[in-house]
Amino acid sequence: MAHHGAVIGPLGLFTVLLGAALPMIDFFIVNVALPSIDSDLAAGPATLELVVAGYGVAYAVLLVLGGRLGDMAGRRRLFLTGMAAFALTSLACGLAPTAWTLVGARVAQGAAAALMLPQVLATIQATTRGPRRARAMSLYGATGGLSMVAGQILGGVLVAADVAGTGWRSVFLVNVPVAVVGLVLAVRTVPETRSDRPATIDVAGTLLLALSLLSLLLPLTEGRAAGWPLWTWVALGVFPFAAIAFFLVERRADRLGRTPLVPPSLLDTESLRRGLVMVVPFSIGFSGFMFVVAVVLQQGLRMGPVSAGLALVPMAAAFFAASLAGPKLIGRFGTRVVSAGGVIQAAGIALLTLTVWHGWSGLTVAELAPGVAVAGLGQGLQLPVLIRLMLSDIPADRAGVGGGVVVTTQQSALALGVATLGTLFLALAPSLGMRDALVVTLLAQLGLVVVTALLSLRLPRVMR
Repeated sequence: MAHHGAVIGPLGLFTVLLGAALPMIDFFIVNVALPSIDSDLAAGPATLELVVAGYGVAYAVLLVLGGRLGDMAGRRRLFLTGMAAFALTSLACGLAPTAWTLVGARVAQGAAAALMLPQVLATIQATTRGPRRARAMSLYGATGGLSMVAGQILGGVLVAADVAGTGWRSVFLVNVPVAVVGLVLAVRTVPETRSDRPATIDVAGTLLLALSLLSLLLPLTEGRAAGWPLWTWVALGVFPFAAIAFFLVERRADRLGRTPLVPPSLLDTESLRRGLVMVVPFSIGFSGFMFVVAVVLQQGLRMGPVSAGLALVPMAAAFFAASLAGPKLIGRFGTRVVSAGGVIQAAGIALLTLTVWHGWSGLTVAELAPGVAVAGLGQGLQLPVLIRLMLSDIPADRAGVGGGVVVTTQQSALALGVATLGTLFLALAPSLGMRDALVVTLLAQLGLVVVTALLSLRLPRVMR
């Protein structure tokens, strides 16, 4: 770290966490706005999925690169650049005249998020030590989970409020004043840090990672709506080769002492490796669930956007409570907290499945609340702890890269969740009907939750 001893104050921490919340909120805020975007811009299902996926994919592909640039050019500088770009691209989304302009603006918004977000973790790791770092990391994990749920609730409220006749556009325009406040605060409160030995940009690795993620996520997201044309199968065929080539190129660079985009040697860290393996099924289940719930509540149960948002309030509240209790619980029970969270989340999803199965016609927000709350409680005991665990053993000079790897894995899995569980649900709904399609999707998610709970048994028991 170039500026040794740079310490971040409470307001600075709040500012970087705000920077972490914005991109997460934006991945999910759109879910509730999709029906009104569709009717306003005559988007059609394939384009609508691109509004979600274009952002997620651009964000996932460029995250590690954003972390690397921050290590080189200074994290505060890139945080400010990313936040300014995020404000401008949000404005472009909010003013988009056509569906394709919106997709383009969303891709640019994802790129801006990728510049801003990795600086958050790297700044926290560079400017905090000991218990303060543990607390900051727990807050970061909590911010992530809450933003995802809050995004969807906020989306519903904004679409319904129809501020000054803006309709769905307000879900993007709301970012502009928030980002401006963030910029003003960041200039005053966020210290500049950079890596002592910044690594050069790994061009081959960046291109191969981009190819791997694009060849997997785009066909899975677009395939069903576009009718599985030839290109989707070609792209999926490319994926395993691109992924293997990426791994080999990175491993070779690592062995030659260069710094690859994703150093395979980082995976020698047991806590990081085991945590990443868990974050994938967790995030696929989480984002698939959020996407499907948004569709079901509005199109299946004919709720308005506000009710569809409010249905998730118990989840947000329970998640928040659990993530606050997390650090104390880990002190007493170690990583068994994550296993318990898995069991609780599974119970919540099972309860929700039964509720839907038995009481489908005339389901109310109140009837959904118990299952949703129990699931949120379980998630809150898993995600913040996992994020903290994965980053706990990464050496400080690799903070930017390590944070990038964690967030890229998480973000790719979130995009994959919408692509897989979302596609499963939308493919089944016409033939089975909404209720049964939802039940099948929830059971698929339950399977993923069980997998994470079993994997958590292999986590190191004690946390530093």
